[in-house]
Amino acid sequence: MQQEPLFYLAPFQGITTTVFREVYTRHFEGIDKMFTAFFSSVQQEKLSPAKKVDLEQLQHNGIKVVPQILSKDGDEILRFAKICAEGGFNEINWNLGCPFPRVAHKKRGSGLLPYPQTIREILDKIMPALPVKLSIKCRLGYHSTDEFSALVPVFNEYPIDELIVHARLGKQMYKGPVNWSVFKQHIEQINRPLVYNGDLFSPADFDFFKTRFQSVHRWMLGRGLLADPFLPAQLKGLELPQNTTPILYHFMNDLYLAYRKKMNDRYQAINVMKELWSYLALSFDNPGKVFGKIKKCKHFDDYEDGVKSIFDQHIWVGNGGKKLLEQ
Repeated sequence: MQQEPLFYLAPFQGITTTVFREVYTRHFEGIDKMFTAFFSSVQQEKLSPAKKVDLEQLQHNGIKVVPQILSKDGDEILRFAKICAEGGFNEINWNLGCPFPRVAHKKRGSGLLPYPQTIREILDKIMPALPVKLSIKCRLGYHSTDEFSALVPVFNEYPIDELIVHARLGKQMYKGPVNWSVFKQHIEQINRPLVYNGDLFSPADFDFFKTRFQSVHRWMLGRGLLADPFLPAQLKGLELPQNTTPILYHFMNDLYLAYRKKMNDRYQAINVMKELWSYLALSFDNPGKVFGKIKKCKHFDDYEDGVKSIFDQHIWVGNGGKKLLEQ
């Protein structure tokens, strides 16, 4: 019997916040699990109120949430795991994939991938003491895919719940094509449940990858979902309304109002929405003009007029994520 695919929402700093996750899951179907943006500098047994906000809900509208930690310190990971367990979570995710230089140059995120012995030592320390399950999100290496090859036997030694692999190198950031062939070469070598991540922008992309990775049934969606929130439902073959534009408009309005409420009507709410619009605009008929109407907004009236103008004057075409590769 063919296994049904599972789709995960990738974590994006500043975008896939608890507010986003709550509003998104009210409007769209198809996501099976969501990950928080990474936590770091967990120096105490309790988080500050500002940090704890993202751990207030175990799920959003029935969809499980997994907290993520960015660290190269086993004690810090254990502290974070204890906090999450006490809050009712049963899984944490270790971020070994963040590609940003300010992170990687400190041997964190994907910057830790060239050091398999350090990763082994951390796993040796934390695995016997973890009160929750551990999944790992990584890349195919930072400088070279040889780094991932060296890590496969390390990952295989431990009861990791899932291994999520973004099929790029850290130094690539999000540029250039994914190296799907290297990912495929390692599928049979890894004895942990695998999740594929990278350049899933459309049903055609999904067909391409699932044909080549026939034993993989778990998929993480990132920029493709931000560009087209209907993507998970499409990939699951769920029936969409003939006219999806009103749903999208309602979602963006609800999200905007939720951020205004959360931020006590500070203009920072507009900046958060701009981050999302930088992706969403790609699925309209004229992405440059669409984002231009949002980019210049500084006040709530400007933003609301800009959004109304977009939905009045432009056509939602969907699946615009591929345009990210052209930028």
